[in-house]
Amino acid sequence: MMSLPARIDELTRYSTAVLSKSGSPSPAIDAAVLLCHVLEKPRSYLLTWPEKTLTESQLDSFAELLARRQNGEPIAYILGQREFWSLPLQVSSATLIPRPDTECLVIVALEKARQVTGPILDLGTGTGAIALALASELPDIKVTGVDIQPAACEVAKANAERLGITNVSFSQGNWFEGVEKGTKFALIVSNPPYIDADDPHLQCGDVRFEPRSALVAEEQGLADIRTIAAAARQYLQPQGWLLFEHGYEQAESVRGLLQSLGYQSVHTEQDDSGHDRVTVGCFLP
Repeated sequence: MMSLPARIDELTRYSTAVLSKSGSPSPAIDAAVLLCHVLEKPRSYLLTWPEKTLTESQLDSFAELLARRQNGEPIAYILGQREFWSLPLQVSSATLIPRPDTECLVIVALEKARQVTGPILDLGTGTGAIALALASELPDIKVTGVDIQPAACEVAKANAERLGITNVSFSQGNWFEGVEKGTKFALIVSNPPYIDADDPHLQCGDVRFEPRSALVAEEQGLADIRTIAAAARQYLQPQGWLLFEHGYEQAESVRGLLQSLGYQSVHTEQDDSGHDRVTVGCFLP
């Protein structure tokens, strides 16, 4: 176990320097978040009581967490939690880490939910982030989340129970295999794998630790989008909407794919960074 200074201010400076050398993009924030977790105190405590010292047990715990972050492990996996849509969500190595960009998909889905009434399906639900965000905003609507990984479904169910969100359910299956035949949805939303297997970003940052099956798709990242879009026509209500999150360079390809399958009113929405992020299409049989 590495030898660490015990004072809060000295430990903060030391761990920030360590994480900076290891390549963390936000070393000061990472150090503060880990320290607050060990101390079970808010960020303001670090500034108010810089001269306070950690116990030996707290230092041992912090050293372990610092070493994991120094190795590149995402903060969300280290703490087992990530906030999404103001909901504190449990995460695990079986799930993707919910990202702010994905909130764009929630915003667009809520807009479409005002145009057509009925249940909502979230495919590839992971932590349940999208399904839980929609269910929390639409308490009278039934939301279903499906994931192929049993471990991910357990995380999503635990999140729903802990948050007290009761109008959501989760099932295990490969896309629509987790849905009862004949069920029709007003909205089908998905943040599927859409990264090409040769994308160099797979070797960078947090994604190195995330499940590859939830990130990578064949056909330049479009294979799963194509599969879902084709099958979704059997599960959408008339005038129901299909919504995908995708890579910012894939918008034109996704629009073309949806149009080729007969979807109408196909268009793309941008995220807060101005990147093409969500493409939608309306099902008109």
